Amino acid sequence: MPSYDLITLLGPTASGKTSMAAHLAYELDTEIISADSRQLYRGMDLGTGKDLADYSVSGRKIPYHLIDIVDPGYKYNVFEYQQDFLKAYKSIQSKEKTPILCGGTGMYLESVLKGYKLIPVPEDPELRNRLADKSLEELTVILCQYKTLHNSTDVDTVKRAIRAIEIEEYYARHDLSRREFPKLNSLIIGTNIDRNLRRKKISERLHQRLEEGMVQEVKGLLQQGIRPEDLIYYGLEYKYLTLHVMGELSYEEMFNQLEVAIHQFAKRQMTWFRGMERKGFIIHWVETEWPMEKKIDFIKSLFYNE
Repeated sequence: MPSYDLITLLGPTASGKTSMAAHLAYELDTEIISADSRQLYRGMDLGTGKDLADYSVSGRKIPYHLIDIVDPGYKYNVFEYQQDFLKAYKSIQSKEKTPILCGGTGMYLESVLKGYKLIPVPEDPELRNRLADKSLEELTVILCQYKTLHNSTDVDTVKRAIRAIEIEEYYARHDLSRREFPKLNSLIIGTNIDRNLRRKKISERLHQRLEEGMVQEVKGLLQQGIRPEDLIYYGLEYKYLTLHVMGELSYEEMFNQLEVAIHQFAKRQMTWFRGMERKGFIIHWVETEWPMEKKIDFIKSLFYNE
């Protein structure tokens, strides 16, 4: 029997992770746990690229977890992700199946694979008041005093930067050793995609989602009462489309700026994954252009023979 507790599939956006995970789950008769920080939100479908149709393989629906579990506007965090991951993991494991973790959110993936000891961080009104008048550049400098920024997501907006500082300040003042997380032995598979092909797929997918109604999705969320600043908080599609809907960006400006931002995001994802390798994580890379059968056979050979 394989000695792995978990199979992890990671990779940048538009690299085919979800379809590969679904086909692998079909072959192994198991279930998928998402590691995507935005697919958690109900009603945020096109903008987050849920691609739920990918979870059907040969007429069978592949069970998935941690998608559509919270309402838009809520500020979900890594601590909550760890707790929800463990519930899903134990549920799948109780069926004597090996769960598949699939996604591109580096912090979520590492929090599980490395077993980060986290504690929930409450809001600090006094700190927030002190930071309220700071510019994004000033907040970035403050955050860099706490940690090295490997990913610019924390300083994408003023609101995100203040929350990141709030979390770091809390961690600096509290003992994290009390929060235990089980050590998991995971086979880690990465999807490697040629840079030019990745850029092509990202641009094509952006065109497709806009044609499918991504602007209307954002308008609908705003009509539900979600505040514009809360949608902007989620970054990427929701940031630029909200600015467009609010009249601050033309359609062309929105498209061009969003396209650049997604390309930069995919590059940062790969930087994060390479950083994981430098930390000692062993990632076995499959090429996006391989036929699906070759990808699945490669993963199964590692899973059963190592």
